[in-house]
Amino acid sequence: MRIILASNSPRRKELLSQAGIEFEVISANIEEITDKEKPDEIVMDLSLQKAKAVAVNNPGQVVLAADTVVAFEGVVLGKPKDEADAINMLKLLSGKTHQVYTGVTLIDCSGATNTFCECTEVSMYDNSDDLIQKYVSTKEPMDKAGAYGIQGIGAVLVKEIKGDYNNVVGLPLAKVYREIIKLQVD
Repeated sequence: MRIILASNSPRRKELLSQAGIEFEVISANIEEITDKEKPDEIVMDLSLQKAKAVAVNNPGQVVLAADTVVAFEGVVLGKPKDEADAINMLKLLSGKTHQVYTGVTLIDCSGATNTFCECTEVSMYDNSDDLIQKYVSTKEPMDKAGAYGIQGIGAVLVKEIKGDYNNVVGLPLAKVYREIIKLQVD
């Protein structure tokens, strides 16, 4: 079964390839706007919007879309606007635990929709201002929700996680894989 990944995320592409899932990429190219307020509802709504935007032009195809956010005390932290914003986010998260939510939508060949959310808790070390500044100067945080990439240099900031590591990278791969297998059986 071939899948359409409704995302240009290099991390999601890498994860699907790692699992041996064949896919092609068709970006959703939507304006990511939602009226939802809770992090889990936001990511599920946005993943559904992305999946539907691609599925409408690809009937009879399996479409996979995802959206990931970092939340601290219920407040969503998006991608930093600039280096100062990245520094502020990382200082906010330093020494504390936050959540990473990924919403996933799968639309099968018949058009049936399955949307779900995975949450992983991430605890950061109490990171010094100097370490945060050095990390931000690498530019790695600039295109990442919460201003860090656990799969890159940002791993040095993270003390521990509870939940799916790949979810923090951008896709709860094991759960997605199992949902895809269900589609092949049905």
